Amino acid sequence: MFERLSEFVNRHEELSLLINDPDIIADQGKWRALMKEYSDITPIAEKYTEYKNTKKNIEEAIEMLEEKPDEELKSLLKDELTENRERLAEIEEELKMLLIPKDPNDDKNVIMEIRGGAGGDEAALFAGSLFRMYNKYAERNGWKVELMSASESDLGGFKEVCFMITGRGAYSRLKYESGVHRVQRVPETESGGRIHTSTVTVAVLPEADEVDVQIDMNDVRIDVFRASGNGGQCVNTTDSAVRVTHIPTGIVVSCQDEKSQLKNKNKALKVLYARLYDMELKKHNEEIAGERKAQVGTGNRNERIRTYNFPQGRVTDHRVNLTLYKIDNIMEGELDEIIDALTAAERAERLSEKP
Repeated sequence: MFERLSEFVNRHEELSLLINDPDIIADQGKWRALMKEYSDITPIAEKYTEYKNTKKNIEEAIEMLEEKPDEELKSLLKDELTENRERLAEIEEELKMLLIPKDPNDDKNVIMEIRGGAGGDEAALFAGSLFRMYNKYAERNGWKVELMSASESDLGGFKEVCFMITGRGAYSRLKYESGVHRVQRVPETESGGRIHTSTVTVAVLPEADEVDVQIDMNDVRIDVFRASGNGGQCVNTTDSAVRVTHIPTGIVVSCQDEKSQLKNKNKALKVLYARLYDMELKKHNEEIAGERKAQVGTGNRNERIRTYNFPQGRVTDHRVNLTLYKIDNIMEGELDEIIDALTAAERAERLSEKP
C-alpha cells in the first residue's frame, strides 16, 4: 500500500507543475484532464502527508521518553503518544478507503426514471411524491432538475416520469436509489381507512454521450406526432412530440414536453444514450460479478430496496437494515443519512474484497 502511496505523492507533485505550465494551459482539453487527475489524487496525497507527519510525531515522542524526562513532561508525552497512535490507525483506514478505485461515473449527471408499479392510482401518486422528494434533494445540493418526459395519471402523480439532475457528484449520491420503493399508507381515495401497499420503480442512469456510447443513426427510427395533455398552445396543433426507437435493442423513448420538435428530439436521444450506456454497465458488472460483487450500491430494478410506512412514520432501507422514524423529513429531501449509510456499507464491502 505504501509503495502505491509514494507513487501518488510523486505524481501529485508532477501534476502541480504541469497544470501551471503555459504550454499545457494553452491546450484546454489536456489541461482539464490533468486538473481532474490532480483533483482526484490530492486527497490521497494530503492524507499520506498527514500519515507521515503523525508517524514522525510518534517517533519523536518515543525518543523524548527514552531520555527519561521529568514526570510532568513524561505524562504529556505519553498522552501525546496515545493520541497520535490512535490517529495513525484512523488515517490508515482512511487511506485504505481512498485507495479503493473510484466509480468512473460518480461525477456524472444522472437521468432518473420513476414508474408506478403495483397499486394503480396510489402507485402513480407515490411516484409523484418520489419525484418531489428527489427535486427537494437536488435543491438542497444546488443541482438543477430538468424534466425530460412525463405521463400523468388521472388522479395526479405520474404513471412514469423521466428527468435529468445536473450537478457535480449527482450520480455518486443518487446511484443507490435504483430499485423498487414500497409505500404503505392509507390512500386519499380509501374511505375505510385501510392501509394499502403499492410499489414504484426507480432507475438511475449516468448521463452518457457519443464518447461513452456509439450509436449508428441508421439503427435509429425517429417518428414525430402531435403532443397530448398539458403543454401550452402548441399541444394538439403541431407535430412537436418525438418518438425515438433504437431498432437493435428495441428501446423506445418518447418526449413531448417541449414545444420545439428539435428540443424533444435532443432530450429523447439523451435518454437513449443513457439507457444504452446503462445496459453496457450492467453487462460489464455481470461479467465481473464472480470477482467482485459490491451490490449494495446499485441494486436491480426489481429488487425491493426501501419501504416507506406512513402510519408508523418510518422509512426502512432493507440493504443496510436502517430504519428512521422521520418520514416527513425524508419526503422533504433529507436523504443524506440514508445515502451516507449506503455509501459506507458499499465501501466497507469493497474494502473487504480487496486482496
